[in-house]
Amino acid sequence: MRTTRLLSVVLTAVALAAPLTVTGCGGSQANPKTAAIKPGNLPAGATWDGVYFNPIWGYLHIVADGNSFKGKWERPDKSAWGEMHGELTGDVARFDWVEHKAGMVGPSATVQGKGYFRYVQPPGDNVDDRLKGEWGFEDAEVGGGDWDCVKQRNQKPDLNSIHGESESGVGGWH
Repeated sequence: MRTTRLLSVVLTAVALAAPLTVTGCGGSQANPKTAAIKPGNLPAGATWDGVYFNPIWGYLHIVADGNSFKGKWERPDKSAWGEMHGELTGDVARFDWVEHKAGMVGPSATVQGKGYFRYVQPPGDNVDDRLKGEWGFEDAEVGGGDWDCVKQRNQKPDLNSIHGESESGVGGWH
């Protein structure tokens, strides 16, 4: 009788815990989180090519080629560098990214995910364009954090200026 009761308690605990393991840490892999964002028109005179700054991520260099793009960044403290590639639809960019931690090897040396940006041209004179978006881990495009950056004036993007100890590439490109 005691063994049957213990087995019942264990099976109940496993049954109750199972749904929690499916929805922990960003949701189930069967239903990755996707941003509910609809593309609009790219603002008049705007171009995705450029160098964008964020105090955490550093300078993000973006080069567009038709409806696709590549980008690279290096954190200001040189602790990590990353690369992304994705598709452009009007004022929205959706991307895959990978970030490499400096001086590390093995599974924890890189993290990856997805994300999106919206190209924003604030109203007014002498105001800098911005990218406003989010990033997520693995197959989630949201949930990791915000990624907002300011387009730098008179700077040309140079993907080759950013590199690290490992040039693994995202999706097989550099």
